[in-house]
Formats: sequence, structure tokens, C-alpha cells
Amino acid sequence: MTDTTRDELIYDWNAPYPAVDFEVQFDDETLRDGLQSPSVTDPDLDKKIELVHLMDELGIHTVDVGLPGAGDRARHHITTLVKETASLKITPNVACRTVITDIEPVVDMVQATGVPIEVCAFIGSSPIRQYAENWSFEDMLKLSREAIEFCVKHDLPAMFVTEDTSRAHPEQVRALYTTAIEAGARRVCVCDTCGHSTPMGAKAVVRFVKELIDELGADVGVDWHGHRDRGLGLINTLAALDAGASRLHATALGVGERTGNTEMDLLLVNLRLNGVIHNDLSKLGEYCAKAHEAIGMPFPVNYPVFGPDAFETGTGVHASAVVKALRKGDTWLANRVYSGVPADLFGLEQKIMVGPMSGKSNVMWFLEKRGYAPTDAAVQGVLDLAKKTPRLLSEAEVLGAAGL
Repeated sequence: MTDTTRDELIYDWNAPYPAVDFEVQFDDETLRDGLQSPSVTDPDLDKKIELVHLMDELGIHTVDVGLPGAGDRARHHITTLVKETASLKITPNVACRTVITDIEPVVDMVQATGVPIEVCAFIGSSPIRQYAENWSFEDMLKLSREAIEFCVKHDLPAMFVTEDTSRAHPEQVRALYTTAIEAGARRVCVCDTCGHSTPMGAKAVVRFVKELIDELGADVGVDWHGHRDRGLGLINTLAALDAGASRLHATALGVGERTGNTEMDLLLVNLRLNGVIHNDLSKLGEYCAKAHEAIGMPFPVNYPVFGPDAFETGTGVHASAVVKALRKGDTWLANRVYSGVPADLFGLEQKIMVGPMSGKSNVMWFLEKRGYAPTDAAVQGVLDLAKKTPRLLSEAEVLGAAGL
């Protein structure tokens, strides 16, 4: 089948994805924000190292390796992970409050490892946070300036992070970012910390920050960090990219504080399918499985692309179409005839199972894949059991019903 023929098989109602005239970067927050989920376990160091290597293989640019202010265990893990990145393309960063005592340990870590570490210095920016904390805005500006100046003085690349940017007053956002940029921040991070934004809101706040940077004539990158309390984390991140955010934060499986963050795996999938990136994502399934194993995060069976049910069907009509494509020897066709996501692009494959809605093609393919001849008697025996069983059959049940 030629590429021209393939193009004719799918009519695409999706509008062409907006062109991006900059390199789209990714910051993996699994080992920092991800571990703030109330349902996960902080992994052993060897598991974290494995995850960092997978992030690197997927083409993720930076990894947040933790909070230096969280204690001795955190600092030991951070230092070891920073050393590990020395031989990789991925580079490390850490989250610190805009407090000098939080940032001071990073200076020692850089000296000990010889590896540059980006400091992500954060401060709450919304009026509701200021009211709850009894903060004065003047003190916030002072802390922000001193934190960034300390980073610059010690040659630490600095990103200034405003928590809850999506609920902050524009003029206070302007004042905070202006202060940080003038103090030497190389990047700024716009945060939807509470998952408040809609896609239009995400675009609006990122555009506001981009316009401010242009007004200042600064060469400063913009990050987007979003949560999914309203279920909008992924679409908000795509909207932020459209508005000009050049580095996108996300976590494996969307793990994170409360209901979690933008899903790194699904973000990469969508940008790959939209032609924005061309990363080799064949190990993305392994990344999800490793994260699930390391942090103990529940993995829903119907999770898009990487859940056990994503490319599995026991429905006769669906299975028949897939099987016909496979019998043509056309995996391209098999991976698209009943799927909006090509399984093979992400190191996965279609799975044909047998259940109460199955037909003969399910059973025949199931048996053939396991090296058995699908005789009429074997197929009928399996179908008889399937039609009276209110779920998919296990492999042992199929083979037993087939008399094998």
C-alpha cells in the first residue's frame, strides 16, 4: 500500500495543527510533583534512576529531581540523580521556595557533582493565597528578587515560578515577573496549580506573560505547569503551547498533587500524532509501566493508549475488521481500522480476545496466534462458552473449551 493510498483511507476532520516555530521542550515532574500524590510511594533510588534513563530515551529535556528542602533522604536522592544525568542528554532541576536557605544546598550539590542544576524558585501569586498566608506583596517582591539574585551570584540557572498564576491579578503577575527577569531569571513558569484554567484561560495567561517579556525585551523562556482538577490538564497544556509556552511540565500517568498533573505520556502521544514532535516513543509504554511499578500508582485498565484495554477487543465486528487487516499482512491498516491511535507507533499491538460479543473470527485468530488449528468443533466449543460467560474468557478457558 502506498502512502497516497493510505492518505485516502482516513478523512481527517481535524484542523491542521498550528505550526510551532520553536523547539518544544518537556520537563518531567514525576519525581517531584508526582510524588506529592497522596496515593503513591516514594520509590527507592534505583527505581528513580531507571525512570530518569527512560525519560532521556524518550527525548524529555529536563527532570525535576526533587525538593532539596525536604530532608536528608531527598538531598541524597537528588545528588545521586544529578550525577546520573552527567552521562545523559536530560538535565536536572530542583524546586525551591524563594528562600535563600532552600537554595543554598543546591550550591553544594553543584560543587559535589560538577553538574549544573536549574533552580525552579517558586512563590504563591494569587490573592487568595496571599490572604491565607498573611503575606504582603512588597515582601513577596523582595523574596523573589533576592532568591533569583542569589542564584545568579552562584551561577545557578534560575526559573521563576508563580504558583496559582491562573488566579492571580495581572498587575501583580506583571510586577513579580518583571522583578524576577530583571534579577536574572532565564525562564518563568506559568502555573495552573489548582487546576482552575480552561483552555481559553490557559492561552490568555500565557499570552499575557509572553507580551510582558516582549515589552521588557528579554530573552526568557516560558514554561507551563498544569493540574487536572477539572479534567482539563492535557488540553490546557496544548492550549498553553499554542499561546507560546516552549517548555511543558507533566508527569507519568498524570500522577501528582490531588487529582494530578498533565499526563506526560498522553502529551507526547498527542504531539507526536499532531506532527509537532518526532521523538522515538517506542519505550513510552515501558515508561508508564515502570512509573506504575515504582510509585504504586493505580493504572486504570481503560487508561488511554497504555491501559490494558486500550488495544484489546472481544467485540466481533471490531475484531473481524482488525483480523482481516492482519490477514492482509498490513499492520498499518490493522492498527488504524478501529483505532485513532496507531499501537505500533508506541511499541504496542492489537489484541483480539474472546467474550460474549465475539464471533468466529475472534476465536480463529486467538487459536492461530497460539499455534492451534481452529477446527469447526474447537471454534464452536469456545463460542458456546463465550456466549454464556458475562466477561472475556481467559486463555486457559479458551483453550479448555477448544479441547486443547
